Amino acid sequence: MRPVTDAPRHPALRDAAPAVFWLDDPQAPPAQPPLVSQTECDLAIVGGGFTGLWTALLAKQRNPALDVVVLEARRSAAAASGRNGGFCDASLTHGFANGLSRFAAELHTLERLGVENLDAIESTVRDHEIDCNFERTGMVDVATASWQYADLIEVAEAMRAHGYRVDVLDLEAMRAEVASPLYQGGLWIHDRTAIVNPARLAWGLRRVCLDAGVRLHENTAVTRLSAETERIRLTTAHGSVVARRVALATNADRPLLKRLRPYILPVYDYVLVTEPLTAVQLASVGWSNRQGLGDSANQFHYYRLTADSRILWGGYDAIYHFGNRVDPRLEQRARTFDKLAGHFFATFPQLSGVRFTHRWGGAIDTCSRFCAFWETSHGGRVASSLGYTGLGVGASRFGAQVMLDLLEGRRTERTALRMVRTRPLPFPTEPLRFGIVQLTRWSLDRADHNGGRRNLWLRALDLAGVGFDS
Repeated sequence: MRPVTDAPRHPALRDAAPAVFWLDDPQAPPAQPPLVSQTECDLAIVGGGFTGLWTALLAKQRNPALDVVVLEARRSAAAASGRNGGFCDASLTHGFANGLSRFAAELHTLERLGVENLDAIESTVRDHEIDCNFERTGMVDVATASWQYADLIEVAEAMRAHGYRVDVLDLEAMRAEVASPLYQGGLWIHDRTAIVNPARLAWGLRRVCLDAGVRLHENTAVTRLSAETERIRLTTAHGSVVARRVALATNADRPLLKRLRPYILPVYDYVLVTEPLTAVQLASVGWSNRQGLGDSANQFHYYRLTADSRILWGGYDAIYHFGNRVDPRLEQRARTFDKLAGHFFATFPQLSGVRFTHRWGGAIDTCSRFCAFWETSHGGRVASSLGYTGLGVGASRFGAQVMLDLLEGRRTERTALRMVRTRPLPFPTEPLRFGIVQLTRWSLDRADHNGGRRNLWLRALDLAGVGFDS
């Protein structure tokens, strides 16, 4: 077995830099100074990614006089917020099907709130002139097998009943949108997905926060959270913050609160980006409507065009490491990159000869219900939002709103939701946790190669209301 740090062997990856395309940008802002003293504030936020930045910005919009401090262990957007595929989706429930299966009674409300949330993100980008290539292109779920196409036809009717504008694309219509010999059809979901440069979106939010008076300390890891009478102390390597309220926005990193650790399972996802396509290469693919694309299989790829006509290609492998391990050395995985490159050229054989320029991976904060959950502690003085499972670019703003509602003790339409009031089932301890993940991945792969038929293990997970998605 090759070590995870080995170089990929596929010839198209020969010159691919082991770096995140979005973060490999000369427009990246300089770091804010780390915390090297003791300070006090009204609201302290741990994490400078999307959830933390939205929490800071929305808190200042609610009360401009609020003193807000954000502590980020690395640089803003350096973790999940800057490593994802750049899909900003309206769904708060990790897709329509997951929402329907778990929150059917309130799905109409969740769908409305999700669209309002995406509209608000678009308005923020426009009003604050955030240069992040925000394009509200919609999303196409692609069928690469006949059983997937049948499932898409069925779900289209349910989506329409919940206000979605969708088009079912047969084989010819799908290949007219994007040309691939693998496509058997698709479902075009209009309006509810934008493609975006996620790092520049985060950096733009960071700028707006700083302009609003938020104090940001980067390269400042929080090592301890402790209660002090009516306040909360956050301890760092060279200082501390004492705050009236604390919001935890740490994604897949080890939660500061031990009670949250059983609910988060960090799963590594991997991504490739091509060199810019020539006009001839792009014409051979089509894709004039620039939608986001995703396979309909259990183990799926997601892909989209960038502003300079590259193809970002990610997904399929979702790798969990024993003991909830999160480590920078796991961000490069040669076997997965080789597999992704092979799948890319099977999907787009007309692009033979195209090279990849970047390859990277990152951890996703998976939970057993696949969508965000919230927790409060210390008498309501601490709130957390976790478990986005890869759709946090959009849902993180909603998560921030909920945290602020909870910290303020406000009963709102958001906090009344069953989705907000309940938590996912916790994952078991090791070694059972690792064994369950591996059995589930094997079962999902078998289902994809067996007409979508789910084995006894997957059916048992369905009945229990838990499972894993690749």
